[in-house]
Amino acid sequence: MNLIRKILFPFAIMYGLITSFRNFLFDKGILKSYSFDLPIIAVGNLSVGGTGKTPQIEYLIRLLSKNYKVATLSRGYKRESKGFILADESSNAKILGDEPFQFFEKFKNIQVAVDADRKNGIEQLLSQNSKPEVILLDDAYQHRKVKAGFYILLTTYGDLYIDDFILPTGNLRESRSGVSRANVIIVTKCPSTLSLENQDAIRKKLKLSAEQELYFTFIDYDDFIYGEGQKIPLSELRSSSKLLIAGIAKPKPFFEHLKESSDVCMSFPDHHNFTDKDLEGIKIAAKNNKIITTEKDYVRLKGSLPDNQLFYLPIQSKFVLSTENSISNFDKTIINYVGTSSRNR
Repeated sequence: MNLIRKILFPFAIMYGLITSFRNFLFDKGILKSYSFDLPIIAVGNLSVGGTGKTPQIEYLIRLLSKNYKVATLSRGYKRESKGFILADESSNAKILGDEPFQFFEKFKNIQVAVDADRKNGIEQLLSQNSKPEVILLDDAYQHRKVKAGFYILLTTYGDLYIDDFILPTGNLRESRSGVSRANVIIVTKCPSTLSLENQDAIRKKLKLSAEQELYFTFIDYDDFIYGEGQKIPLSELRSSSKLLIAGIAKPKPFFEHLKESSDVCMSFPDHHNFTDKDLEGIKIAAKNNKIITTEKDYVRLKGSLPDNQLFYLPIQSKFVLSTENSISNFDKTIINYVGTSSRNR
């Protein structure tokens, strides 16, 4: 913890009191939460950024869209539009935001919508001729105006919420007690070989209730990079010089997975809007080499950099194996909720 954050400790106490009082008002029904007649799953975190919400939403899309009409509803962070928007063929990352546009590009069998007012967004989705049968709320753990039927809380292996503190001294958006609203807690970005002993140690540390389920996931990188009409095995690029670009909250694992000694790395802020100056700098740094970026950055850079140079490396969230068959149990929990839920209460 740096000196400035320590100095801001009194403000963290004040912020914690405000958020706790707000949660108290919602818990007691003084501030109204709205429920809807369909399954709604909220995915979020207690901390700011970088916990792996996007790959977790994509996991749920793959799981549920085979049998249900799925819609995602996001705020559309840093988009240049306002209000409710339902993605269509005229949409782009500037209109939807990078993550919702990524969903729209990858999953053509779902509805993708954005609205900072989640209640209005859900009402608008339900007014469509083709209504969704399940809605996934992206980054909505603190959006208590809507009462989801199921809450998934993410926390990263290297930065557990239990070890963190309220903003601005730490990175928590609300008190650690907010974990009590979660049905499932997922420790993300774990080592893929995380031992059962380490899993049990984390389980004891978090002190969850008997009703809450705990899972562990890791980020699995694709074996190929993808560009406009191109697919290249990653193994073919190891000996070639390349430019690596990331505009995500925690880019270190991405760089570490790809970087060789001759590679150049460029890091930008999360959800960065690339300027003409940025793009010119990228072209100069890349020379004639391939440019590899994250999938989220690719949807913003596509069309602004040469197609024959620009590629992205997809990722997926996968469960750490355990004797309890985590994948099967998680899937059953979600499918059971969606299948049996007729109304969120």
